[in-house]
Amino acid sequence: VQLQASGGGLVQAGGSLRLSCAASGRTFSSYAMGWFRQAPGKEREFVAAINWSGSSTYYADSVKGRFTISRDNAKNTVYLQMNSLKPEDTAVYYCAADLYGVAPTSDEYDYDYWGKGTLVTVSS
Repeated sequence: VQLQASGGGLVQAGGSLRLSCAASGRTFSSYAMGWFRQAPGKEREFVAAINWSGSSTYYADSVKGRFTISRDNAKNTVYLQMNSLKPEDTAVYYCAADLYGVAPTSDEYDYDYWGKGTLVTVSS
């Protein structure tokens, strides 16, 4: 599985961005997807996850109500809509594929493949 994240950039606090992650190599509709982020000097942390069909999602408390994960299986793409961005959301955002899980998970060790990441910078 190959994953390519895009859509990062510089935005002012309170603004919005939509990240995309295009997948290839296996049947996209058969596995769960997740987004993680890593801020400078910090460990990677879970952001959001979605099951294979899109019927179940899971969010970190820090982004709940502001971020929305979704997927389009016809386009082999998962999205992360980020609204009301804060400076503390600044990080490199990574998408990841969980080939064997049934429910969306926040455990990074459940994910089998990772994209290279896209940088999101939120200015105050």
